[in-house]
Amino acid sequence: MADITSGGHYGSLLADRKTQSRLRKRRNAELRLKAYGIIAITLAGLALVALLGSVIYQASGAVTESYVTLRVELAAEDIDPDGTGDPKKILRADFGGLTKATLREAFPAVTSRSAKRELYDVVSSGAAFELAEMVSNDPSLLGQIIDYQFLASDVTDLYLKGNFGRLQAQDTNGLISIFSDGKTATVSSSSNDFAGVLAQVKAQLVDDAKRLRRQAARQNNAVSVFQRRVDNAADDAARTAAEAQLKNATTLRDTLLAEAERLEARARGTEGAEGLDDEDRSILIRAGGGWLKLTLLDGSTAEAEVLAPLDGNVENSPDWQLLKSDLPEAARKISDTQIVVIEELKAAGAVESVFNWRFFSSGDSREPELAGIWGATVGSFWTMLVTFFLAFPIGVSAAIYLEEFAPKNRFTDLIEVNINNLAAVPSIVFGLLGLSVFLGVFGVPRSAPLAGGIVLALMTLPTIIIAARAAIKAVPPSIRDAALGVGASKVQASFHHVLPLAMPGILTGTIIGMAQALGETAPLIMIGMVAFIVDIPSGITDSASVLPVQVFRWADFPERAFEAKTGAAICVLLVFLVVMNAIAIVLRRRFERRW
Repeated sequence: MADITSGGHYGSLLADRKTQSRLRKRRNAELRLKAYGIIAITLAGLALVALLGSVIYQASGAVTESYVTLRVELAAEDIDPDGTGDPKKILRADFGGLTKATLREAFPAVTSRSAKRELYDVVSSGAAFELAEMVSNDPSLLGQIIDYQFLASDVTDLYLKGNFGRLQAQDTNGLISIFSDGKTATVSSSSNDFAGVLAQVKAQLVDDAKRLRRQAARQNNAVSVFQRRVDNAADDAARTAAEAQLKNATTLRDTLLAEAERLEARARGTEGAEGLDDEDRSILIRAGGGWLKLTLLDGSTAEAEVLAPLDGNVENSPDWQLLKSDLPEAARKISDTQIVVIEELKAAGAVESVFNWRFFSSGDSREPELAGIWGATVGSFWTMLVTFFLAFPIGVSAAIYLEEFAPKNRFTDLIEVNINNLAAVPSIVFGLLGLSVFLGVFGVPRSAPLAGGIVLALMTLPTIIIAARAAIKAVPPSIRDAALGVGASKVQASFHHVLPLAMPGILTGTIIGMAQALGETAPLIMIGMVAFIVDIPSGITDSASVLPVQVFRWADFPERAFEAKTGAAICVLLVFLVVMNAIAIVLRRRFERRW
């Protein structure tokens, strides 16, 4: 008996230990699952923050716009020679020529044809139209000299925001002497002021040589591939083609290696001056009221091109600046001449940056500084209006019929299956349907909110029907029974009792479907809403664009300033989506009932 009791005691202890071990494993598994969930949520949150951060950072460049203030003489004999004061005749005056003349008067030293083109590009091409509109609205300005704020061009605005780099001041210790003939200049310093810049130039040569060698290495891989093709050619024609490719690849590789060796030899040289061209970082000197661009550089002497004339020769002056650009002239859209003009305007206090209200109040434009989002916003409003007034009543009616009145047979089962399948159909298929049927057969206006709204309504219908059926099904049967019990017909019970109680869920599903439709691009591209539309649409039949299509178009433009516009348009679209989803959440919480 003692042995049995003892064995039972030890058996229970062993069972307890096994139970505790299983409990520990279970708790550890639960902790691991929680940790995996927290890690997944954290990674998803970080990805979302990174995405939103990149979009907002990109959009920050569109928050402000730049203006250049210049004195403009509004000569009446040039603008309105007949003295009629007619705004229409004033608008037809040559304000573009007046703008160019104003720039030439402000910078008379710019004389060459190419330099003048660069000078004219400092202000926007639309600035002349804005000046014309201002004078036509107030003809009393004729005959006056005014300070007018010209809208800066996209390259000027990008430079002022640092997108093309900035001029970096270099340390100088000596006195400078400059002897110029008006076009070129010889520069010397009493100290070794150019040695540091020369070292930077040589370091850049080394970096360029490394880049060329990397390209040559990739080209050498191509040489190996083409050599194998030559060795394994099945016939003479294939061998001839492979040999031609091999020759081209070999020539390019050797050219890259030769250029890299030349740059390395220049970098190793310790004697003689180093020539500078558009592939090198621009090195500018600001002294004597003028600007110079160095073309030949030594430790204490240099040769330069005159960008802005000096007041005269400079001898042993301590008042000078040695400036180096972050990017070579060949790697940026803005030229050194334009940089000098902008820096002179900045020094004169003639450059101002203000909040970019134009982006929110104007339509699309080919010029980045003139482009705005208002036209696409209004187009989205009209499109969503058509979508709602088509999809909501049809979708709710279909849901009520299928849930309350339709008999349960194979036909209704087929309808339900097709509704669920349509919810998963790619959106571009609806665009093809709209293109072939609504535009091709019924003649709906192309690129109009009416066409876009019809297509998006078809795409949104399955979502609304499914959400509405779920909301109607959630209404307790007792509501129907009570309505029928007091003498209401089935139609009255459905529309007077069930539908009002299901409406919060229906509206939530509708808003979510509308938010999805607001972000669609592919079906609207198919029906022509990708067209370039400048005017603000005033109705559902006017040509228009929408926010997602506007984002698509701007992202495809080559001008760098459209990158910021694209980011800002994405932010506007996200705000619309967040607001629509917030409305859905508020409606659900405000009217939700627990049965």
